[in-house]
Amino acid sequence: MELCRLQFRAGPVDLHKAEQQAKIRILSHHASGVVRPSLAVPHLSPLVHRLLPSLPPTVRDVDVPPLFRERFILGGYRPVGLSWRSYVLSLFQIHNETLNVWSHLLAAVCVLLRFMAFAGPEGQGFSLDVSSLPLVLYVFSAVTYLSCSAVAHLLQSHSEHAHYSLFFLDYVGVAVYQYGCALALCLYSSDAAWTQSMLGQIFLPAAALLAWFSCATCCYAKLHFRRPYPLHRKLCQVVPMGVAYLLDISPVAHRLVTYSWTNSTALPLHFLQVVLFLLSAFFFSCPVPERFAPGRYDIVGHGHQLFHILLSLCTLVQQEALFRDFLWRRPALVREFGEERLLLACASFPCLTLCCTITALAMRRRAQTQLMKEQR
Repeated sequence: MELCRLQFRAGPVDLHKAEQQAKIRILSHHASGVVRPSLAVPHLSPLVHRLLPSLPPTVRDVDVPPLFRERFILGGYRPVGLSWRSYVLSLFQIHNETLNVWSHLLAAVCVLLRFMAFAGPEGQGFSLDVSSLPLVLYVFSAVTYLSCSAVAHLLQSHSEHAHYSLFFLDYVGVAVYQYGCALALCLYSSDAAWTQSMLGQIFLPAAALLAWFSCATCCYAKLHFRRPYPLHRKLCQVVPMGVAYLLDISPVAHRLVTYSWTNSTALPLHFLQVVLFLLSAFFFSCPVPERFAPGRYDIVGHGHQLFHILLSLCTLVQQEALFRDFLWRRPALVREFGEERLLLACASFPCLTLCCTITALAMRRRAQTQLMKEQR
C-alpha cells in the first residue's frame, strides 16, 4: 500500500519500476499466505505470453486514487501511472474494464463488416451518392463512438489528466453518434406525415443542438463533481441525453404507432432497438447488480458492462433496421427532400463534430489547469 502511495505522489513510472513494485507486492502476498491470481489470459500465444507477465496484477479500490474508483466495485483495478504500453497490453488481461473494452471493440468490427457486406458486390445495389451519404455518416458515427469508448476504458488509468481527456473524447463520440442517428432516422425512417409536421421541420437543428449540449454537460459533470458523486451529477448526464434520445427516436416512434408492423420488416427491429436502449439506459443510471453484492461483480456482470453490451446490441439492431429503411426510402429520397437539402443536412455533421471537439478540448484545458493547481 505504501508503495502505491509513493507511486501516486511521484507521478507516472516506467515499466521497469512497475515490474519491481509488482514483484515486491507478489512476494509480500506469498509471505502472508495470500496469493493474488494472475491476470494473464491462459493459452495465449508465446509472444503475448512473454509480454503479459511484465504487467503488475490488479489492485483493490483503496490502492487507486478516488477518481478511478467505481461504486461497489472493490477490485480488478489496474495500477495508475504505468506506461502507455502496459495499458495497451492490458487489452489481453482480465480486469474490471476488460468487458467494457471488448464489447465495444467487437461491436465496431461487426458494424463495419455488416456495412461492407451490405455495400459490397453481393449487397443490394448500394452506391455512394447523395441519397446514401447519410447512411455512410451513420456508420461512421457508430464506429466512432464505439472506438472512442473502447479507447477511453482501455487507457484511462494512465493518469488523472489522461482519464479526463479520454472520457471527454468518449463524450464527443457519443454526441457524434447521437447526431448520426438523428440524421439517418430523419431521412430514412420517417414518413411524409412526420416530415411535414412542425417537429419534422425543426428536427435536425434541434438534434444538433441537443447533441452538442449533451457533450458539454457530460464534460462539465465529469470535471466539476468529485466522489462521492451527488445525484445531480448523474442527472446532469442523463437528462440531456434522454431528451436528445426522445427527439432522435421520434420519427421511428411515429411509425411504430401509426403503421402496421406486418407491412415493414424494419419496424420490429426498431421496436427491439428501443427496448435495448431503454434497458441499457437503466443499467447506465443504476449501479446494479453490484449494489446488492459489492465485490461480487467486479470482473464480470456489473452494471456498466451490461450497459455496454446492451448498447452494442442496440447499435447492431438499429443498423439493420436502417439498412431496410434505406432500401425503402432511397428511390424517392432526392425527390422528397431535394439534393441541396440533403447535402446541407450532411454538411451539418462535420460542423457538429467540430463544435463538440472544440468543447472537449476547452474542457481538457480546464482539467489540466485544475490538476496543476491541486498539485501545488
